[in-house]
Amino acid sequence: MTTERIPLAGVIGSPIAHSKSPQLHMYWLRTYGLKGHYIPMDVSGENLEIVLKTLPKMGFVGVNITVPHKLRALELADLITDRATLIGAANTLIFRKDGKIHADNTDGYGFIENLRQGAPNWNPKAGPAAVLGAGGAARAVVASLIDVGVPEIMISNRTRVRAEKLAEDFGNRLRVVEWVKAGNMLEDARTVVNTTSLGMLGKPELRVPLDGLRKDAVVTDLVYNPLETRLLRVAREMGCVTVDGLGMLLHQAVPAFERWFGQRPEVDKATRAAALR
Repeated sequence: MTTERIPLAGVIGSPIAHSKSPQLHMYWLRTYGLKGHYIPMDVSGENLEIVLKTLPKMGFVGVNITVPHKLRALELADLITDRATLIGAANTLIFRKDGKIHADNTDGYGFIENLRQGAPNWNPKAGPAAVLGAGGAARAVVASLIDVGVPEIMISNRTRVRAEKLAEDFGNRLRVVEWVKAGNMLEDARTVVNTTSLGMLGKPELRVPLDGLRKDAVVTDLVYNPLETRLLRVAREMGCVTVDGLGMLLHQAVPAFERWFGQRPEVDKATRAAALR
């Protein structure tokens, strides 16, 4: 009989039943023959603090954090990585043996790794990027694009003040474009990113004019339900290289899984298939 504790991890959000993270992490645990479990937890905002303080006592080594708790989780952490501070949100928590909660944000890492895998010839320094949206996901995307050397980032959001705040936070490499003129910024963009929920199943379509897309642009959409949004379909038909949003979800999970379970997982076709089941 062994007294070794089985490591537990999970994802916290509200709602959470739609999350693909449990099937992804459980697939990796089975694939690598590791002991552990990954559990979805629907937690209200008023209970988040007490839950995070209780989980380590139950054998949890960490959790993923999703909507609507990413900002609050950052506030509750004892230690915060530079990238989580810059983005202003946490999507990954590590429960340390000394009792401290370590917060990180791997969304930007997942975004870049997905682009590199889906568009191997993508050159971030080739020209400007156009980013649609200015929410939490956009902050992660912008931070990562700056980090890999994109020379200019044009950003457009339905509420202009949010785009201006993002530009203020990230510096003069960003330029705000009015939402009604968002289609115009595609004419110069070598990288195009939709960070909004527009185009998602059950949401309105992204109505930004796409006729200005360059054939040499790499176009990606953070939406992964459906896998091919209207943006990606039109871009593909125009000759662009397109990258769907599922890979970002898979790649952002890699650093967390490695920290929690001691094995760096691979994102391959079998991983994608497991997440889509």
